[in-house]
Amino acid sequence: MAQKYMSMRNLRFQLHEVLNVESLTQHPRYADHSKEMFDMMLDTAKQLSDNLFFPIYEEMDQKKPTMGDGVVHVHPKIKDVMKETGEGGWIVAQEDYEHGGQQMPRTVYSGANFIFHAANTSAASFFGLTMGSAELISSFGSKELQETYMTKMFSGEWQGTMALTEPHAGSSLGDIYTSATDAGDGSYRIKGQKIFISAGDHDGVENVVHLMLAKIDGAPAGSKGISLFVVPKHRVENGGLVPNDVFTAGFEDKMGMKGCPVMHLVMGDNSDCHGYLVGEPNNGLRYMFQMMNGARISVGLMSCGLSSAAYYASLEYANERPQGRTHSNRDLESPMEMIINYADVKRMLLFQKSVMEGGLSLVLQCAYYADMVLVTEGAEKEKYQMLLDLLTPMAKAYPSEMSVQSTSQGMQVLGGAGFCSDFPLQQYYRDTRINPIYEGTTGIQAMDLLGRKVTMKMGAAVMAFGAELQETIKAGMAVESLKERAEKLAASATKFQEVTMKLMGLAQSEKPEVFLADATLYLENAGILAVAWQWLKQALVVEAKLAENPSGEELKFYKGKQAAFEYFYEYELPKSIGLTKRLMSDYRLTLELETEYIN
Repeated sequence: MAQKYMSMRNLRFQLHEVLNVESLTQHPRYADHSKEMFDMMLDTAKQLSDNLFFPIYEEMDQKKPTMGDGVVHVHPKIKDVMKETGEGGWIVAQEDYEHGGQQMPRTVYSGANFIFHAANTSAASFFGLTMGSAELISSFGSKELQETYMTKMFSGEWQGTMALTEPHAGSSLGDIYTSATDAGDGSYRIKGQKIFISAGDHDGVENVVHLMLAKIDGAPAGSKGISLFVVPKHRVENGGLVPNDVFTAGFEDKMGMKGCPVMHLVMGDNSDCHGYLVGEPNNGLRYMFQMMNGARISVGLMSCGLSSAAYYASLEYANERPQGRTHSNRDLESPMEMIINYADVKRMLLFQKSVMEGGLSLVLQCAYYADMVLVTEGAEKEKYQMLLDLLTPMAKAYPSEMSVQSTSQGMQVLGGAGFCSDFPLQQYYRDTRINPIYEGTTGIQAMDLLGRKVTMKMGAAVMAFGAELQETIKAGMAVESLKERAEKLAASATKFQEVTMKLMGLAQSEKPEVFLADATLYLENAGILAVAWQWLKQALVVEAKLAENPSGEELKFYKGKQAAFEYFYEYELPKSIGLTKRLMSDYRLTLELETEYIN
């Protein structure tokens, strides 16, 4: 097992030197914090990860959950994970003071969450889900629901989940069948099934609280008739817990993420499943999207964490593995070369580093915008909200898709060893493969970006994004060593704008299927552009730091940053040329091809 899974130096660089996260403390919400406090939070997260999360990462995969006597048994350390994160305030960290929170900036919490997921993404999922579902109750639930359920969830005593998916409907939430019948006593009787519920039942906590979508009898058809309910495994009655007619039918035998069980739940077989309405009827999907949008950014963060761990594991191997000799060395008696000296291995490692650190930069940028939404008003607040909305599908899709590729390249660095369980690369690959599917597949993110975010407010979000790009490009043009690459980003941004205008024209003149046919390619192109923007932002800081003539480890760090930036612009940004050509084409193969020809 590799000893390093992430770089604290890189994380601090991104938070302090690029985002200047301590500037958030000038706003009243975050005025009680300081740079020193932020660093202490990050150090505490690293210590917790080193001592609790990372040591059980492989063990949780090998000793996967079991089910016996109606109880789902997870790794015994999950009790410690929930206890430590609850008592340490990690689950409630972002919440308002009035709910026991620390009002920790989302940007800083995202940095800590990156550490947790790099160390052990299965373990981090338990309390991450709990935080998201408890925050839903905090935002929309009644005072009674908050006192009964939210407090126990924030303390880590009770698990929280999001229960959306049903066997027949998949991602088409408007077609769910789960029903809610008003019982006349302030509760509803829930009946139905839910599948793919992560951490949906386990013995690491005393209760599991589901934030569940269902349709109240007589509700409008489709997504307009969806309501949100708190549906606990055990409901609270007379100060104690009683079974709530939520039955665990089984769990999925997954390819990866084996440490966190994914459950199939059946509610109301005995007509005694009590659900408690959150907010107003028929607004459930709107409420749930708060958690889903946060979860989508978290999936991007999970992906970056796994990519980071895989990168450092393959980097360690490349530095220690002697094999062969360079082509110009014909002396067979000379020592074998370490494989890191070969150009193709350097390429694979630079690929991993550039997409991981660039993807993390994009996710942290989104977290920063989320903070700015909370501390600004009026037009400024609207701008940050539009940017956050537009970038969310990119921050979910790009890191998750690239994590599959980068962990695969990590396996390639190890060769045959990478495919074997003696090394962690195969687990990182298996664990990260779910991320392009979690919280809406890449295709769903693409339709969200192009079908909703790009067209909202007559393209205002895209224009706001373009303004952010131009500000960074202008700064890059002013630095001689960055001018050439700033020009490349400017050219890509112009082409992206042309593609966007063409597709918006199709949206007005053609049926939606034409407009959205290549939405996934549009999302891929947008992700490359967004990460190239982030790398230029990083490069501006790097060039300024190198001008100060650093030495030792600092020089090595900034030179490594410089190399990853150059790699991205030379190897990854050019991929947008082919995507742009396809997106500007009028050829409609996928739309017009008869399905019989691919059967």
